[in-house]
Amino acid sequence: MDFRAVRADFDIPDERAYLNTAFLGPMPRVAVHAGQEALTAKSHPWEISADTFFAPVDELRTVLASILGGDDDGVALMPSVSYGIAVAGANLSVPAGSTIVVMAEQFPSNVYEWRAVAERSGAEIRTVSPSSDGWTAALLEAIDERTSVVAIEPCHWSDGGVVDVVAVGDAARAVGSGFVVDVSQTLGAVPFPLAAAQPDFVVGVLYKWLLGAYGTACLWAAPRWREGRTVEHNWMSRAGSSDFSQLVHYTDSFRPGARRFDAGEVASHANIASTLAAARVVAAWDANGVTEHARGLTTSLVERAAELGFSAPPSDQRSPHLIGLHLPAGGPPAATVSAALAEAQVHVSIRGTAIRVSAHAFNTTADIDRLITVLNQLG
Repeated sequence: MDFRAVRADFDIPDERAYLNTAFLGPMPRVAVHAGQEALTAKSHPWEISADTFFAPVDELRTVLASILGGDDDGVALMPSVSYGIAVAGANLSVPAGSTIVVMAEQFPSNVYEWRAVAERSGAEIRTVSPSSDGWTAALLEAIDERTSVVAIEPCHWSDGGVVDVVAVGDAARAVGSGFVVDVSQTLGAVPFPLAAAQPDFVVGVLYKWLLGAYGTACLWAAPRWREGRTVEHNWMSRAGSSDFSQLVHYTDSFRPGARRFDAGEVASHANIASTLAAARVVAAWDANGVTEHARGLTTSLVERAAELGFSAPPSDQRSPHLIGLHLPAGGPPAATVSAALAEAQVHVSIRGTAIRVSAHAFNTTADIDRLITVLNQLG
């Protein structure tokens, strides 16, 4: 696929280098239009039917399943990763004295719930820092017979440090541990090896690499958890809920599969309409092609930035689409770099002593050129 044509699907001026999808993905034009139509429809509520509450949600479920490589019945929709992690925490067994393995400084939505679970159950949080060989080796060393849950990211959100989720999943299953993966910073840019990794739960936001609306997230639950405990009880997740005339005929039965985990008011019409349109755009791209396109951009950036004294993890320890460029010793402070980039309309994030650069399908070599120009001027 030729990704040079993708840029036209977004309202991103040529003179603006948006290399910050890891912060917030830009919404495609078609998704903006879909959201606007859904908002306009709210001014004519008599035109909104019961089907509007269910059909778009289930279509989004289907598109997300195709991107994830799973099945529709495994997908639930919710407003946030923390909601999905709460579902995992409510279902996985965490005995007293066991350990919950997390990565050092991983995104807090996949930490706070586990702290609460550990406090309730008498378990211990084991926080793992990367070794000289990267994250995977350190995680494998931390997983042992005491481990009850491994909750990680396929790549670290702050600098793109990569994890072999298949190897970690194998290690977790070998000791009977639950395995939870937050794919917020990968899904839509790097294919997730769902069948090989065999996680219990996968959770991710849809507003970053899937380019949807803020306030949308998804969960995929392995088949063995699809009759599990919900964290709330809402009417839409119950069997027969599409028949509004029968809602007061209360039932203990749920809609099939992971739909029981859907959040209340999941059918937020404008959010679902725009996110569905965005997800269709991402699903239509060649997933491996997106990865290789991003890899080409970040590899070029790392090579050129190295000549200016910036460093990045080795290629086998970093994700192809998200990298951290560490500032050179004695160079300008992070605040100065951030201000200079912003003035030049180059959008990245500063995380600690690194510039976090994220590249997606709509990015071009011109974006990398603009970033390197600013770094060169700062030197």
